[in-house]
Amino acid sequence: MARGENNVRHTQASPARAALAVQVTLAAQVLSLGALVVFEQARGRDLAVQLAAFGGRPTGADAEAVVGAVTVFAVLMMLVAGTSIAVAAAYVTWLVRARQANDRSAATGPVAAAWLIPGINLIAPAVLVDEAWRGARPPAGRRGRWLALLTGWWLSWLAMLALVTVRLPLGSSELDLTGVGMLELSCSALAALLCAATVRELTRLQRDSRVPLSAEPGTVRAFSPQPHPASGSTPIGRTG
Repeated sequence: MARGENNVRHTQASPARAALAVQVTLAAQVLSLGALVVFEQARGRDLAVQLAAFGGRPTGADAEAVVGAVTVFAVLMMLVAGTSIAVAAAYVTWLVRARQANDRSAATGPVAAAWLIPGINLIAPAVLVDEAWRGARPPAGRRGRWLALLTGWWLSWLAMLALVTVRLPLGSSELDLTGVGMLELSCSALAALLCAATVRELTRLQRDSRVPLSAEPGTVRAFSPQPHPASGSTPIGRTG
């Protein structure tokens, strides 16, 4: 195999760019959710009362009174949904590349299954990330710190999931637009921060522990002839 082809394949397997995408989309998600929470606190309750008084379908002058606020609310909701989808796509891409950085034959199917199958997705993604970390041959003595970071991220993510799927539906009322508040924002920001930290930690580990291409299995090393002896010198073992 040509050395140039090995370089291309090695670059394709690097998760560094995907890691940056995860961090950028996580920041965008938290900012969009923060904007939604600010809107809820400043205008949400009044808007919910107005829409309830109009039967949810204001017309004429009533519509003009709330159309601006409704438009802002709709835009914020689309931003939160869009950034959440972007985070999911970026993270799955990064995890696939992180696994392939350790083993180029690693399949993408387990990553999709880990996130999409109900029940399994409560534990499998964290297991895959830990597997990728162990596959990167980490230095001795870093296992405890990594497990603390990984556990913190995953528990904060599960807490955020519980807030969105359990607490909000049970605690919603006609006086709220979405019910999202500072508790959800704080939990989301913590989960995003710890997620970005795990991504950065694993990506840095894979970059630092990456072996030279010439030492990788299956790589054809170029023949390097021995240097010719200097002019006038006598080779070893030759007399006269």
